[in-house]
Amino acid sequence: MNGIIIINKPKDCTSHDVVYKIKKMCNEKVGHTGTLDPMATGVLPLLIGKGTLCSKYLINHDKIYQVTLQLGIKTSTADIEGEILEEKTIPKTSFQKNIVENIINSFIGKQEQIPPMYSAIKVNGKKLYEYARKGQKIDIKPRKIEIYNIELINIDENKKQIEFKVSCSKGTYIRSLCEDIAKRLNTIGFMCELKRLKVGDFDIAQSIEIKDLHEKQDIEKRIITIEELFKTKPKIELNNKKLELFLNGVQLTRFENEGIYKIYNNNNFIGIGQIKNNFLKRDIII
Repeated sequence: MNGIIIINKPKDCTSHDVVYKIKKMCNEKVGHTGTLDPMATGVLPLLIGKGTLCSKYLINHDKIYQVTLQLGIKTSTADIEGEILEEKTIPKTSFQKNIVENIINSFIGKQEQIPPMYSAIKVNGKKLYEYARKGQKIDIKPRKIEIYNIELINIDENKKQIEFKVSCSKGTYIRSLCEDIAKRLNTIGFMCELKRLKVGDFDIAQSIEIKDLHEKQDIEKRIITIEELFKTKPKIELNNKKLELFLNGVQLTRFENEGIYKIYNNNNFIGIGQIKNNFLKRDIII
């Protein structure tokens, strides 16, 4: 079984928990393209079997999230799992629709963002959350990100919450975005809910709940094959002689455009190859 399955991760479950369950069910190597925090839900693509070799093509994908920002409270982790560090009054203007829309729209575009201390980014060989847990302060360098779009969904003044949808680049920390939005609203805040709606081309509409998977056959029915994953890529047909050379690692002369190609023999899908400098080299063989 080789390919990708899209899981709709439930709350209070780690990405590792999901990987372990799928691995046990299908008895194959299983990985993922990026974790979701335990409190977060939504799209979690899992790579199965030789699908794990596709991770290099999937790690730089853009993402879409649905977010709930809680105003008036600051936590140690910038989300609901942290300790409350501070509480602050919220100006009435922070709930005015036109003001909220203007502020969240001001974050659209390329920018530098300071990641939260409770993150897995490494500094001097240690993850930031390791420093945070020991109470050690460290200089965090900003990272270049891009917010493509932000859409206001709802303002709930009674709950002191703002709900919005954000489309962003890889490496964007929504927890930091929530704190920054709250600051511009002249208060403080944290991310109290997060749902990932899309990763690259993988949409939540394609996903399946982990509770609905009980045996290997359930996974086989929902798996996206490697051939399907690269469906938009051009095709190269190799005869038996060239296929043997290709499988043995010999680079074949090809004068097509550089890039990724699906490789076939007698109309049977063999795997993925790459053309560079007029040479076709094997990459993923199923």
